[in-house]
Amino acid sequence: MPPNCPVSLREKLGNESDCSGGFLHGAETSVSLANLSRGTSLDCRLRDLWGRSVLLATRDQLATAVALIELDGVASRLVICPPDLPARHLPSVICNCGADAIVSDDHSDGDSGGPLRVVCRLDITPMKEEQLEHRTTDWVLLTSGTTGAPKMVRHDLGSLTAPIVNQGHGTGIVWGTFYDIRRYGGLQIFLRAVLGRGSLVLSGRNESTTSFLSRLGAHGVTHVSGTPSHWRRALMSPDARVIAPRYVRLSGEIADQAILNTLCSFYPQAAVSHAFASTEAGVAFEVNDGLEGFPASLLGTRGQVQMKIENDSLRVCSNGTAFDYVGKENGDLLDHEGFVDTGDIVELRGDRYYFLGRRHGVINIGGLKVYPEEVEAVINRHPAVRMSMVRSRRNPITGALVSADVVLKGGPDQGEKSNQADGFKREILQICQENLAAHKVPATIRCVPELEVAAAGKLMRPHA
Repeated sequence: MPPNCPVSLREKLGNESDCSGGFLHGAETSVSLANLSRGTSLDCRLRDLWGRSVLLATRDQLATAVALIELDGVASRLVICPPDLPARHLPSVICNCGADAIVSDDHSDGDSGGPLRVVCRLDITPMKEEQLEHRTTDWVLLTSGTTGAPKMVRHDLGSLTAPIVNQGHGTGIVWGTFYDIRRYGGLQIFLRAVLGRGSLVLSGRNESTTSFLSRLGAHGVTHVSGTPSHWRRALMSPDARVIAPRYVRLSGEIADQAILNTLCSFYPQAAVSHAFASTEAGVAFEVNDGLEGFPASLLGTRGQVQMKIENDSLRVCSNGTAFDYVGKENGDLLDHEGFVDTGDIVELRGDRYYFLGRRHGVINIGGLKVYPEEVEAVINRHPAVRMSMVRSRRNPITGALVSADVVLKGGPDQGEKSNQADGFKREILQICQENLAAHKVPATIRCVPELEVAAAGKLMRPHA
């Protein structure tokens, strides 16, 4: 972070007087940014947490947002626990990050597992006259998509806000996100809203997509973000029509042409973009031309973000890249040139790169590689398909075969036993045969009522 810049979120809010219109909206209550810039909701003095490594284990996103603003610049380290962190991993997270305090909004008398327990409340009370000297706080985020203990990735406010430029003030922006702000994608939207002095609508604990869409509409949301899976599920709800955003953003999964076209048609007044980002690499780029993939011209530039391709994998280096992993057992985050290997496999076609899938998600068909996401992108082109998931099926000859589960736009009436579904499956198979190599064509196609989406907003993929 450049010298003389504010080193905490509260300082950033306190340095300007135009945050009076900004609010953080939870499912049951709202908090104004103006109050947060000059008050506290913690039920102990902030000096009790000064210099500590604080584990943030809140149940409600609004409590998370309040605690982040209050503790950045006070704690030496903020470890942000996602809501789906298995309890069995909590002791190792506490140990590896050296947590000596826990902040929670759980008002029960249960043991939180740490040496100091502080309850984060949402009622704002004026701060004492004494001001603490601000310090640079490490922000530790947990990765998603792993079967074992999650990796912990270290950022600070500078690396997290590096991708956020040209924030408009006083423009009536109201953000909404299907992401949870305790993960990188949602945290980026939280920071955009706060630094832009706008408002942010947060989903409630266990709130349904329909209910959340209704609240987004009630608050007049203008900017909405989520993964492609988030958006596909949202478009299945009748309340998808109650919002009329000016800006729609996708990230976290491959944005294929089908979902981009659908969103452009569904929200014709909105600018639709998709971004590539990861907890480790930060935000690499944003694509605004309505096309899947990204221009090859983005590679080799010497700007704030540099990208290269090695062994078909995208590598990223930028001032938004994380510093390292917490814990030596996780290995090195950066290569010798400072690049993060994202593990996302790309293919050059003409003057554009297209994402095929994750390196570790490949299906082996008799020694030939199949990336599930590549097959899904083709299946999703069929106008009757809402979303799909490709997986492997054991086969004694080739080791595995490609199998596809498909959700149709017609809902439950278009299920596996529907006569019309049989016709759709034949058409989907034909599209695959015309656009994919033979070993990538699904051996079976099954129509299902829904696909499971993980808490991080990504398809819940079975392990091959």
